[in-house]
Amino acid sequence: MGAHYVYVKPWCNGLFLTLLVAFALLTSVTNAETHYHEFVVQATPVKRLCRIHNRITVNGQYPGPTLEVRDGDTLAIKVMNSARYNVTIHWHGIRQIGTPWADGPEYVTQCPIQPGATYTYKFTIENQDGTLWWHAHSRWLRATVFGALIIYPKLGTSYPFAQPQLDIPILLGEWWNRDPIDVVRQATFTGAAPNISDAYTINGQPGDLYRCSSKDTVNFFVNSGDTVLLRIINAALNQQLFFTVANHRLTVVGADAAYTKPFSTRTLMLGPGQTTDVLFTADQTPGRYYVAARAYASAPNAPFDNTTATAVLEYKSAPCISNKGFLSKPTLPRLPAYNDSATATAFTTHFRSPSNVKVPTQIDENLFFTVGFGFFNCNPGPQCQGPNNTRFAASMNNVSFVLPRTTSLLQAYYQGIPSVFTTDFPAVPPIKFDYTGNVSRTLWQPNSGTKLYKMKFGSKVQIVLQDTAIFSVEDHPMHLHGYSFYVVGQGFGNFNPKRDSAKFNLVDPPKRNTIDVPVGGWAVIRFVADNPGVWLMHCHIDAHLTWGLAMAFAVENGAGELQSIDPPPEDLPPC
Repeated sequence: MGAHYVYVKPWCNGLFLTLLVAFALLTSVTNAETHYHEFVVQATPVKRLCRIHNRITVNGQYPGPTLEVRDGDTLAIKVMNSARYNVTIHWHGIRQIGTPWADGPEYVTQCPIQPGATYTYKFTIENQDGTLWWHAHSRWLRATVFGALIIYPKLGTSYPFAQPQLDIPILLGEWWNRDPIDVVRQATFTGAAPNISDAYTINGQPGDLYRCSSKDTVNFFVNSGDTVLLRIINAALNQQLFFTVANHRLTVVGADAAYTKPFSTRTLMLGPGQTTDVLFTADQTPGRYYVAARAYASAPNAPFDNTTATAVLEYKSAPCISNKGFLSKPTLPRLPAYNDSATATAFTTHFRSPSNVKVPTQIDENLFFTVGFGFFNCNPGPQCQGPNNTRFAASMNNVSFVLPRTTSLLQAYYQGIPSVFTTDFPAVPPIKFDYTGNVSRTLWQPNSGTKLYKMKFGSKVQIVLQDTAIFSVEDHPMHLHGYSFYVVGQGFGNFNPKRDSAKFNLVDPPKRNTIDVPVGGWAVIRFVADNPGVWLMHCHIDAHLTWGLAMAFAVENGAGELQSIDPPPEDLPPC
């Protein structure tokens, strides 16, 4: 599981314990580990699509290092910024209970690590196992700064399925020939949508279907009869992706570090930020089979990268040479059409928790958030490249989120620093309208601001996330920092509380940290606000986050303070 040092947690004195309990505690103590890592963020020459490019990486690797831990372990990662850009690292899906300063989004829980500076993230995994990941949470550095975070069950426990022979992380990504920072800078300057990517990648490589790429295509080797666990992570910056393995049925067993009721499928759909664990058996004729990913493009008429990334699944017993004297060509899979929302919906609605769960039923905070696009008038002018001389924007409840620049939200809230944010984020849309119908152009321009929504510690929360047809409907992968939540319902059109609430799954809904709000539809999530701090909720399509599709929660006690929060670390980066 990589380099680490063992430590022993102190246990308090108490009454006499039985030998059995003492042995159990001792075993638990000695199995808890602290894993020390160093991440050097640096520019590295990377050759893709026929050319060498300087890209920001971690430790010279693209994708970055895979972190392997067990539930209950602690991670201490020293990040040294040797790049020319500010950077932060987010540990996507880690709840950060009691450690909100380690969450990572820039200007939300910390100021960024400046070039030449160092910051150590330290946090403990608590009651989570499965597949998560880490990534930069500063501008568009996430395009190349990301890696897998695998959490194995505690020693003495096991998966709720047979132990696989192979365990393979698969990271899906996007590649730009231009520096991604230049891409987002140009879009910000012109107000236009950013340029689409030039390729998709599987574990950093585009695969056989791209120029100058076939010799570096990723290969996975299996024996006939092997049971294989694939840990699939959509690390793409801006694109939902379909995923499949030619001729093999996949059994979904987990998502976002939570187990699911197993179900069988040929095709997966993952939004940016989501992870899915699948099992398959190498039961086909020994040969070579493509593993493939390509876009699920839900926004009508919006440009997207229509290429396909591939890797190769190869049986070790497959003949090396075909009867024509060449390496046998892999079998191509059948992938859905780019706009196949029916397949995407059929896949996502299969998810269930493996057993009955305790879903909040008496709701304290009943919130309704619209999500979608908007436009700002061109300022400065005279010409902007959005529709009708405007600048693209995005918003939640008509508020386009603006990050502070002088301190982080968490530090400002904790220390009572004035004029950094307001606490008037609306609980419902300021104006009700036909959200997925013909929206009046008078509603197309949002307000901008740094607004938080306050809720009391322990509140039982329901949030309706409603897509809107301002400019265009689109599937939005919404991620909530600091929490996992239950997805109790999803549907198309406008959410109708009388009709749709009656169909909620309050028995075994899936547990997620990132949920795709269906194109032209809605999703409803529930959770208990039991993790104090300031937490970001945002669309995990980075172009949409750049335009302001985000908001923040402050979870506080009755006195209006952040409950049980330790002071900021002494080495917290300054602004």
